[in-house]
Amino acid sequence: MTERTSTPKEIPQFSLPQVLLMYAWPIAWFMFLIYAVGPMFVSSDGTFPLWAENLIGLLGNGAEIIVAIIILRREGYRLTFKSLRVRMNLRFPDKLWKWGAQPVDVMQDLVALSDIAIGNEEDAAKVFGIHAPDTDVTSGQLDAGKYRHVCEQLAERFPDLDTIAITLRGSLSASHNTWSSVLWHSGDLFFGPTYDITHIVDRVGGGDSFVAGLIYGLNTYSGDHQRALDFAVAASALKHTIFGDFNLVSVTEVEKILAGDTSGRVSR
Repeated sequence: MTERTSTPKEIPQFSLPQVLLMYAWPIAWFMFLIYAVGPMFVSSDGTFPLWAENLIGLLGNGAEIIVAIIILRREGYRLTFKSLRVRMNLRFPDKLWKWGAQPVDVMQDLVALSDIAIGNEEDAAKVFGIHAPDTDVTSGQLDAGKYRHVCEQLAERFPDLDTIAITLRGSLSASHNTWSSVLWHSGDLFFGPTYDITHIVDRVGGGDSFVAGLIYGLNTYSGDHQRALDFAVAASALKHTIFGDFNLVSVTEVEKILAGDTSGRVSR
């Protein structure tokens, strides 16, 4: 069996003025719509019609889409309908859920339109009632192989899903977790590395950084799902050592972890 390899793409690098420009003109456009165009739709009784609110939101979001397209074109990418992939995060803020419908009713329609679903070890159980057999998420010990059943049940329920990723957090204590993941793709199950994180600085954003790392990995290591999964797990494991919501690490730092360098030595 030959090992499959792929060449990573360079991450686009932008200067501070370029970044500010990217965000400045969509914000300015939003402000113009809200304060200049918006008052034109206010009725005599002071109410603002819903259709006008949606129109302004659509026009404003259009500016952000244009910025994204400009960035992609600058890097030599061509956007086609075939290249569009819909990724759905099964996680939802249950304490903030104020919809008239139950989460399962809303999430079911969203997942049905998705190509990739991502969640943690208990999201599928909370949202769809799909449980990993003989698994107690509060025990601190998770058997990754048991989550094949969860992935297969999701894939059977939502036929358009071809990729499903589930993060696996073994909570030994508030500051000591194990961290891993599995990825199911068209019937094949891939197991990510397991990291023993003994001194957690901030676990907030760990799941989001996994999603970001997986999206990067799937796009960069095209066809190499094991490599994409390994990158995502390593990147999100590093996030646990960083305070705040953002994963302030570089690709080089993640690749050092992938190569087995977890010494934490300072690189000058």
